[in-house]
This record gives sequence, C-alpha cells and structure tokens, in this order.
Amino acid sequence: MTVELNKKVPNFSAAATGGDFKLSACTGQTLVLYFYPKDSTPGCTTEAQQFSALNKDFAKANAVIVGVSRDSLKSHENFIAKQAIPYSLISDPDETVCELFGVMKLKNMYGKQVRGIERSTFVIDAKGKLIQEWRGVKVPGHAAEVLAFVQSLG
Repeated sequence: MTVELNKKVPNFSAAATGGDFKLSACTGQTLVLYFYPKDSTPGCTTEAQQFSALNKDFAKANAVIVGVSRDSLKSHENFIAKQAIPYSLISDPDETVCELFGVMKLKNMYGKQVRGIERSTFVIDAKGKLIQEWRGVKVPGHAAEVLAFVQSLG
C-alpha cells in the first residue's frame, strides 16, 4: 500500500534521531517529510543544508521537517553533527517508510541498475492528509519551493 494525494496517510512509526518518530505525534502541525538517497553525499548534504537554513521559517509556519533515508541511526547522528541539522532523521534500513511513500526506484549508477531512493518530498497537513508531493526532486531551490508552499497554507 502506498500513500495517495489528498488522502489520509496511515499512521506509522520509525526509528529516528532524538527518539522514535510517530506520524500521529505530528497532528496539529504540517509535516514536511523528505526522502534522500544517502547521508554525507554532495546532493544530500546540500539538500540538508538548505532545509536546515530555512528550519526557523518552517517552524514559524507551524511545520516540522523530517528527513528519511536507509542509513543507520549512527550514520544519521554523524551527519547531523557534521552539518548541524536541526531536525530529526528517520532511519529506514528495511524500507518500510520508503515503500509506504513509493520512493524506491531502479536507478542507473555507473552503468549498473541499482535500487535506491528517488529524492522526494511530501507535505502532510495538520490532520494527517497528504496535500503535496514532489518526486524526482532537483536540489537547487527545492527547500525554498517547499517553504513557499507551506507558507501558502497559512
């Protein structure tokens, strides 16, 4: 089962930095859930820095940012420490959350087919409904685009 636009997202929980993440705990706030391939790689680092730089603006708009990848909690903790990331990262090594959001794709890497996370962002409203999605995201300017969308909800 995967999520659908304008439908309620099934409650889920997952291991995350700063304690387990539960979707139900975000009720009353907008959730920006972004999926990225790998900690400490150039594109993912830039994306994390851009979301981090706008974190206070998201907070002013009553939105919480959470990143998701298949990396371990230890990898996430190192990434957070190195990049001063002010929000939680979900560790999804068994791809449960990735499958729920349908972000696992076959990608070409150095001429080989590999399964990986398609960079994607989802906005879930205060009542738990999926209201916006971006798939196949290009990093430059993306965090600002997501912020503008979240602020338009005001």
